[in-house]
Amino acid sequence: MLYWELFITFLKIGLLSFGGGYAVIPMVQFEVEKYSWLSAEEFQRIVSLAGMSPGPVATNSATLIGYHTAGIPGAVTATTGIILPSLLIVILIAAFFFKINKNPLVQSSFYGLRPIITGLIVYAALHFGFSGNGETIFQWSTFATLLTAAAAFLAIIKYKLHPLVVILLSACAGIVLF
Repeated sequence: MLYWELFITFLKIGLLSFGGGYAVIPMVQFEVEKYSWLSAEEFQRIVSLAGMSPGPVATNSATLIGYHTAGIPGAVTATTGIILPSLLIVILIAAFFFKINKNPLVQSSFYGLRPIITGLIVYAALHFGFSGNGETIFQWSTFATLLTAAAAFLAIIKYKLHPLVVILLSACAGIVLF
């Protein structure tokens, strides 16, 4: 019965959760209090730990709540419940996309989106190069960041280095340059 409650509860949360993991926390808290699975202090610790762990906070919270409530089977049950709706939706969208991706209009729209996406990524990179106090692009740290980004791009495109190697080299460059 407990496993069923965990599964249905987190299935409902996974199905109705919009706005990201932290937006789901009040719904998770309501359900946890309804079933008395955790004390308020335990819930706060679990959400804190879930937020510090890699991955989505809602999924991490479900896993930790399931584990605290019913051990490893509870963790698997709660995690399955919260990710199942998203998994099914992605599968349905992928199946639909697979049928229409050869359509010339769809292909053309994706070709049209490429420069926009590239522009948004470049904007984000430049935006992070600025500090909040209005520094200009000609600051040393921004120049070094742009130089490192150009070197990383060249290393991947021209020299076919593995992205992990480029990330590690970029981290070393950050230590040296900053």
